[in-house]
Order: sequence, then structure tokens, then C-alpha cells
Amino acid sequence: MLHHFPDPSQARAARIAGIGYVTLFALAIFANFFVRVRLVDADDAAATFANLVADEMLVRLAVVAFLVVFVIDVVVAWALHHVFRPVGDGISGLAAWFRIVYTVFLGVAVLFLFAVLQLTGDRPHLAALDRSQREAHVMLALDAFNATWLIGLFAFGVHLIVVGAMIVRSGIAARWLGVILGVAGAAYVFDTAAYSLLANYADHEVVFTSIVAVPSVVAELAITIWLLRFRPSVAHRTSTPLQVAAVAPAS
Repeated sequence: MLHHFPDPSQARAARIAGIGYVTLFALAIFANFFVRVRLVDADDAAATFANLVADEMLVRLAVVAFLVVFVIDVVVAWALHHVFRPVGDGISGLAAWFRIVYTVFLGVAVLFLFAVLQLTGDRPHLAALDRSQREAHVMLALDAFNATWLIGLFAFGVHLIVVGAMIVRSGIAARWLGVILGVAGAAYVFDTAAYSLLANYADHEVVFTSIVAVPSVVAELAITIWLLRFRPSVAHRTSTPLQVAAVAPAS
């Protein structure tokens, strides 16, 4: 016996995910582009060190922003699982787990930013290191942050591919949204693979960044709008024999 009814909790989960995405965009743009990209010069350790020391509070705010992103991403993973659960509990759970794996790697990456704050601070035990040594350690910590985050983005790319596949196969949203999410996910996977395989990745970093940025921005903005405008369709629940017997009229 089938009962047909809209699921209001699915709409609430979609709104939570949509609001989470909007917040993630704002925090990530601030922490990554306004702070990290602006202050870090991969070819000049001395200038990077000086920038980080001069804008220590800004760096600390960026660290806090990344920590908030870490928490919100867990909530978004849960909310998306609830939104897509009618498509299939197993595949929806798989998508959620890949996003959680990405979030864990982001959390680990932030540890290296704490190390940067230690190295650029006025700590007594750092007296054993001269300025050039501290600058070198800062660059190593920043490289470790970037590498750890990229590994996480590999898992995030798989998450987007799985979500895109769910959309294409189920029709819960327009097929083009599923396709572009899959393309964005593949771009993340490709970028991390290139970073791992190419010794001269830095020489082509602008190209690889563009390959990732264009589809990912379009896809994630599109799914954000879809989530904020989401209306649950009719859901299906199969009653168990005991439930059927309970509501069946007595003969």
C-alpha cells in the first residue's frame, strides 16, 4: 500500500542547505581570496612572511572563517542527504560521506594555518630559528595547507559527481543541473590529479584554476538557487503489512 504526500522536512533541509551554501560562498571568498591569495606570494617567502606579520588579525579572521566553513559543510552534507534521500538512501548517503571526507581534510588543512600563526608570532622558542628559516617553514606550512585542501577537494569532486548523477537519473531537478555538477566535480578531480602528477604544476596553475573555477562557480550557484527555491514533490512511502493491517477496516 502506498501513501502519497509532500515531505515538508525535505523543503526545510533544502533551505538549510541553500542558506549554508550562501554562507560558505561568503566565508570562502573572504578567507581564500581576500586573505590567503592576497597575502601569499608563492615566489617570495620574505614578502609573504612580512604580509602575514603585518596583517596577523586578518589571518586569524581567515582561520576562523575556515573553521566556520568546516562546521557549516557538515550541516550542508546532512541537509543534502535529506533532500536527496527519496532518490535512494544508499547513494544519497554515499554523496554525504564524500562531502564529510572533504570537510575532514579541510579541518586538517586549517591546522597548518595555526602553525603559520605560530611561526609568524613572537614566541620565545622560535629564537632558535633565524628569519630566513622561519620564512621557509611558513612557506612549507602554506604548501601543506594547499596540498591537504586539494586532497579534500578530490573527495568533494566525487561528491558533486554523485549528486549530479542522482539529479540526472531521478529527474528531481533539471538534467542540465546534474550535468554541470558532474562537470564541476570532474574538474576538481582532474585538478588534484594534475597537482599530484605534474612536477611543474605551478607553471600551469592559472590554467588549472580556470578549469575548476568556471564550472564550479556556475554549478554551485545554480544548485544554491535550486535549493532555496525547492518545493518537495510527492513522496512515496511503502507501508509495512502491520501498518496496512492497522488501518484496514474490520470485516
